[in-house]
Amino acid sequence: MAENTATSTISTGRPDADVSTLKGRTGAGAPAETRGKTSVADGVVAKIAGMAAREVPGVHHLGGGVARAMGAMRDRAPGGSGGVTRGVKVEVGERQAAVDLDVVVEYGVSIIDVAGDVRSNVIGALERMTGLEVVEVNIAVGDVRLPDEEEESEPDDNRVR
Repeated sequence: MAENTATSTISTGRPDADVSTLKGRTGAGAPAETRGKTSVADGVVAKIAGMAAREVPGVHHLGGGVARAMGAMRDRAPGGSGGVTRGVKVEVGERQAAVDLDVVVEYGVSIIDVAGDVRSNVIGALERMTGLEVVEVNIAVGDVRLPDEEEESEPDDNRVR
């Protein structure tokens, strides 16, 4: 009797192509926690990566100017997302994932050190939480936030105060 080991697969004929499926062992002899399969959507991987990147000291926020502007409009729309995945792009395969991040760093920090810390944190969080192997985390530093820059304020929806 051959034993199925835990692997990760994506079936090509299913309607939801951006979901990774982690399959476990099957049969009565397999431990209960490995029977069946677990699916992890691309959006879940993007949220984990975005949260892990934001935890790193020196990261002001994610997303370039255009991404922030589009995200701000999307956030104001009914049912808009909270912006956790703004500046994050992921590709999820059968057993692996790749992440692209657009980062704005604080002035005065070492960009190389921040990028290394972001990579470590994102890879650790994704591999721990999803079981996927992270093959690369590409970081594009699109801006530096200066200490005297004001935060982009959201337009006030109330006309009367």
